[in-house]
Amino acid sequence: MSGILRRWRLPLGIAGALAALLAALATAPASTAAGSAGRSPGHRPIDVEVLVITMFQAETAPWLQNESLPLSVEVPGAYSPVRCNRQGLCVLTTGMGKSNTAATMTAVLQSSRFDFDDAYFLSAGIAGTPPSQGTLGFAAWARWVVDYDLGHHLLTEEAPDIPHGYQEMGAESAVFRLNDRLVDLAYRLTRDMELTDSEVSQEVRSHYPGQEGVEPYVAVCDTVTGDNYWSGAGQSARAQYITDLRTEGQGTYCTTQMEDNATATVLDRLGLLDRYLNLRTASNFDQPYPGQTVSEHLDSNSGAFRTSVTNAYLVGSRVADHLLRR
Repeated sequence: MSGILRRWRLPLGIAGALAALLAALATAPASTAAGSAGRSPGHRPIDVEVLVITMFQAETAPWLQNESLPLSVEVPGAYSPVRCNRQGLCVLTTGMGKSNTAATMTAVLQSSRFDFDDAYFLSAGIAGTPPSQGTLGFAAWARWVVDYDLGHHLLTEEAPDIPHGYQEMGAESAVFRLNDRLVDLAYRLTRDMELTDSEVSQEVRSHYPGQEGVEPYVAVCDTVTGDNYWSGAGQSARAQYITDLRTEGQGTYCTTQMEDNATATVLDRLGLLDRYLNLRTASNFDQPYPGQTVSEHLDSNSGAFRTSVTNAYLVGSRVADHLLRR
């Protein structure tokens, strides 16, 4: 700016006032000098090494309780502030469902408040699980992220010729294969971990064939995203059928949640999917036990909500710590 002042040869008093005004504008608060991303020109972007993605406050709470995250950054369009520390760990709560998640992820990843050039991305939340593939409190790293909703969903009694009442339709966000090398690393780091459990969960498991005496563990299997919260063996079988179609028989449905295809879609479009890890822990089974009705199942307490939230933090934080030290 001094070159411009010399070029125009402004009187010293006016030049000094103009320089003072420009300096004041350069240091103005974000609310008056920020661009669309909510950053003032004086702010240096936060270098993010690991962005942990949770969906609601109960999933976020263990990270805030156990990690020092003193920086709180408001981003226009995001569901909640991003919490960070100077070591590169940030935690983002997206809001539940695909719409909330897509809006929040887009807003944050395109914000100039952050530098994601070297970042890894880790979804760490709770889910349902079929009793044939998981157990209450267990933790699953996904290779495939499959959308349950996209397609033609029909009543089987009205379309008996269509298996599971589902017809596939093409959509680029319907399925994602995650980075095998990264998934394998996460599993190696966590496969021998001891996870938390509860007496209520132990009692609930005893009602399901093959579940009595099973303890929470870490596995690699696949996650299905659906905005509707289903319950029932038929819906569970449909989820596996959709997984088979979308992955050409390579995927095993073991967790159900409401957000992760939205997260994967945004990361994919920004060229970041290769650095995405998906972790889900089971807070409930996706169907009633023999003799229990669907309504009773929906109203029941699995005893695994608190343990699944805790296990998502325990397993996720071990991998996050490793990635922060890389």
